[in-house]
Amino acid sequence: MWKLGVTVHAEAEEAASELLGHILKVSPTSYIDLKTEKAHLSFFFRAKPQFDERLQKSLKEAFAKIRTAGLPVGSPRPRLNKVPPRDWAESWKRHFKPIEIGDELLILPSWSKRKANSGQAVVVLDPGLSFGTGQHATTSFCLNEIVKLRRRRKTRKLSLLDVGTGSGILAIAAAKLGYEPVEAFDFDPVAVRVARANAAGNGVTRRIRISKQDAFQLTLTPRRQYSIVCANLISNLLVDVSKRLAAQLQPGGTLAVAGILKAEFPIVQRTFESLGLHLTASRAEAEWRSGAFLKPV
Repeated sequence: MWKLGVTVHAEAEEAASELLGHILKVSPTSYIDLKTEKAHLSFFFRAKPQFDERLQKSLKEAFAKIRTAGLPVGSPRPRLNKVPPRDWAESWKRHFKPIEIGDELLILPSWSKRKANSGQAVVVLDPGLSFGTGQHATTSFCLNEIVKLRRRRKTRKLSLLDVGTGSGILAIAAAKLGYEPVEAFDFDPVAVRVARANAAGNGVTRRIRISKQDAFQLTLTPRRQYSIVCANLISNLLVDVSKRLAAQLQPGGTLAVAGILKAEFPIVQRTFESLGLHLTASRAEAEWRSGAFLKPV
């Protein structure tokens, strides 16, 4: 087991967790030292990652992006070390707790003894294998939008497209809530493999199509459109593929976007509104802002 550790200022903890998580394709554990106001992030890998110049450059660019957003990131120096597997497992168990999305959905780690309420769909997902566990505000926002749409349209057939699926949590949750069809993709083959394993562990393999794909491959004239499209992507990528994302929506469909720093949300909002979509819901938490856009009928 390998650990990539990095220390940032406490105020930049969530931004660093999100941006570095996207780059490294794993969710971190973190703790904040209140005396020093430092946040210590740990990213765990089963095999030694390639800590090459390309990766180091991507990390430096992420830190620069956080500074541009006005957050005091400090002078982070990523460190790669080999650690006993037990340290990884116990670290996750301390940080990962059950997540409840209304009365409809419960996200649990496999070691939790929490019982679901009557009629509550359950997703069992252990962290550490891929990015996206529902703990972060951006993933949580998308889960809430999936639940809200199901709640409003109980008798209507709903479909979902998950762009940049990571661990597959959004697609799995949708399948558990009765969405059909459910499709998901990621550019990273490791994420695809992990998402498929998570789908199998939750018994929804036959109800989700998970593939390796680039968001730029989405066609502007799709054969199928979806009730909801979730895209937990960084802001510049959301802007670059905005027309392609909008094209995947049914008339009256919802686009849920997350992973956006507050300072960058206005350009994302303007971009989708210029395509005719309307902002119907938004949530800000710490330095992040997420939004749901409606495509007119």
